[in-house]
Amino acid sequence: MSTNPSYAPERETSEGKVFTVTGGDWDTVVSGTDPVSDERIVVNMGPQHPSTHGVLRLILELEGETVREMRSVVGYLHTGIEKSIEYRNWVQGTTFVTRMDYLSPIFNETAYSLAVEKLLGIEDQITERASTIRVLMMELNRISSHLVWLATTGMELGAISIMLYGFREREYILEIFEMVSGLRMNMAYVRPGGVAQDVPDSAIKKIQEFLKMMPKRLKEYEDLLSGQPIWTERTQGVAVLDVTACVALGVTGPVLRSAGLPWDLRKTEPYCGYENYEFDVPTSNDGDVWGRYQVRLAEIRESLKLIEQALDKLRPGPIMVADKKIAWPAQLALGVDGLGNSLEHVAKIMGQSMESLIHHFKLVTEGFRVPPGQVYVAIEGPRGELGAHAVSDGGTRPYRVHFREPSFVNLQALPAMAEGGLIADVIAGGASLDPVMGGCDR
Repeated sequence: MSTNPSYAPERETSEGKVFTVTGGDWDTVVSGTDPVSDERIVVNMGPQHPSTHGVLRLILELEGETVREMRSVVGYLHTGIEKSIEYRNWVQGTTFVTRMDYLSPIFNETAYSLAVEKLLGIEDQITERASTIRVLMMELNRISSHLVWLATTGMELGAISIMLYGFREREYILEIFEMVSGLRMNMAYVRPGGVAQDVPDSAIKKIQEFLKMMPKRLKEYEDLLSGQPIWTERTQGVAVLDVTACVALGVTGPVLRSAGLPWDLRKTEPYCGYENYEFDVPTSNDGDVWGRYQVRLAEIRESLKLIEQALDKLRPGPIMVADKKIAWPAQLALGVDGLGNSLEHVAKIMGQSMESLIHHFKLVTEGFRVPPGQVYVAIEGPRGELGAHAVSDGGTRPYRVHFREPSFVNLQALPAMAEGGLIADVIAGGASLDPVMGGCDR
């Protein structure tokens, strides 16, 4: 057993070596503070605190109600998703990555699929309809994610009504997702080569209804919050992070744009045909919780414009690449046993040659091979730059997949925003970063 106090204690078991991980340097932090003479106290906020957006642990050193020092501790929700992908084929990886940031599953799937397509060298073969559907679904997902941010932040600052309204509108989007993919969340809908199935006419109609409804609801949100004295007191001038600090810490997304820098990968490094869409990049010069609130509401309006344009661009056509050595079978149907391949598609495969049946079997069970290499593909997620680094050794399974997850990167800005402020503003500042611990602790 290791005697070095710098390492977690270890012991040998029948399953191998087991490490016991505790609270890190908590004892050292506490022992270094004398609450009587220093008039300081060290407290835990989390990891079960409802206002930390998940199992995030904050160690606060307080002087009265003022935060003098803060440490962020992550890892309590660790899922091992990135490691698990190494034991599945390339298409099955989509089912894992969709569960990382569970508020923006479509973005996880798209970043991963774009990386796999770049390794395969088939970026130019992705059909126009598939790319348009990806944009459509991503922008719907961006709105639903921002609505959860608005709802939960409002609840944490005492605005209970906005929590109810935000989740009400999000429910409408989840119903659209279910009509398109069969699932409300974690859909594994975007796949290498295209999308799992086409958008039905019933979903198109519901999206059009949503486009008519949502602008009025946004106006209601602003009428409810923007002129409300308590809301402005809790957000204006709170948790300030200027553009210099954002760039130094690698902070991206609405937090960076609320500090005045119009950096949006949909404009600066377009993907999925975003260069063919008309939209603005909302910014603010406030750099505080209020500015982030303003930017996210403006982004919802821009997403509505993008969705409307995507509907206009939705021309008939295939939704998967033509190469049958890559194209995962996408002819799905809702049968008595749930969502699966349609009986007509199965009968067609069975009725073809034996070689066709064997090829179909190998594609589904073994998967396609990806040439050796490594790529990095970044897209603009609801929380900032979501990047996928994929490495292939030439096999049917990823050698390594690692994500540059904005929640993880942005959280390091929390001490800079909170230290010197009040403990109540830790909640507002943390919420304004919009962290999702499922993405942080993947």
